[in-house]
Amino acid sequence: MIYFDAAATTFQKPRAVKDAVRAAMDSMSSPGRGNYPAAALAAQTLFQCRMELGELFGMENPEQVVFTASATHALNIAIRSCVRPGGRVVISGYEHNAVTRTLHAIEGLTICVVNTPLFDPTAMVQGFEDLVTPDIDAVICTHVSNVFGYVLPVAEIAGICRRQRVPLILDASQSAGCISIDQRALGAAFIAMPGHKGLYGPQGTGVLLCGREGEPLLCGGTGSSSREQWMPNFLPDRMEAGTHNVPGIAGLLAGVRFVRTTGLAAIRRHGNRLKDQLLTALEGEERYQLFGSRDAALQTGVLSIIPREGDSETLCEYLSAKGIALRGGLHCAPYAHRTAGTLNTGTARFSVSAFNRPDEVDRLVEALKRYK
Repeated sequence: MIYFDAAATTFQKPRAVKDAVRAAMDSMSSPGRGNYPAAALAAQTLFQCRMELGELFGMENPEQVVFTASATHALNIAIRSCVRPGGRVVISGYEHNAVTRTLHAIEGLTICVVNTPLFDPTAMVQGFEDLVTPDIDAVICTHVSNVFGYVLPVAEIAGICRRQRVPLILDASQSAGCISIDQRALGAAFIAMPGHKGLYGPQGTGVLLCGREGEPLLCGGTGSSSREQWMPNFLPDRMEAGTHNVPGIAGLLAGVRFVRTTGLAAIRRHGNRLKDQLLTALEGEERYQLFGSRDAALQTGVLSIIPREGDSETLCEYLSAKGIALRGGLHCAPYAHRTAGTLNTGTARFSVSAFNRPDEVDRLVEALKRYK
């Protein structure tokens, strides 16, 4: 299978990730639940992963790195910590359902949406300038659109939040592992990310970077302050009720080391080269509408495609029969499709990882040119 669905999950993992998961299952138990070697090794592995994630994302202390089950889990914690019933939030028009469904579940909330065209960061910054005021509960913004690979002007949006003293929650689901993120420079209240996408960890892993105290989404055992009947008042324990996914976190540590060794800039350049290769090959094909920019600062290795005839999901079924995996439809992001004008059609999304090759793109182009 030729796999072009890295925006959903990176299917090809570094060998070290698989080895780390297996080794953890053979040698580690639960951290904080015993003084014996298997528990101590698990605790050491979790701490090392916090350390390396903290270094990668500009955190002051490793304790501010909280492990979650997914980016969705992390976003729920962040949003519930900042947003009150009856309050107001400002979001971009490119948010994922992990954000929008969580917001719609909060009673009486007013959601202000910055709807601006694709690849127009100036208009987006102005839109946030117009809507963000000190009475806003939070600004919630994706770093990169999961549908279009559009890189939002996060540094400028963070500056607006700092000036207005409004918490920023950043969804880094599509940027962690390919774009540099510095929590201290942004001043973000929370940054959420999955472990299984650009960080090349296993599914069932996620991370919440905490720039401020938050409210736990789950309560339960932490291995600390066990006499007390309320959650600990310190990180990361306050946010990490229950047994950790130790094999997953061990694999995530190996994935983070792969990213740091390979280099964020190199990973992003590779993705943009493959995206540009596909964009160039299809530009003369009148049968397809393409959503791409050649400005490397505005897009990652993601390209959305709409066939002029038929629909995106039928196109993806055709490609699947040829052994090529793309995702078709709305990609759990109807806000993004509504903003871009593709809500009725969806798109076929091409998204790459560090393991994709130019010859695989050539195979995709050949299949697309034969599609009828």
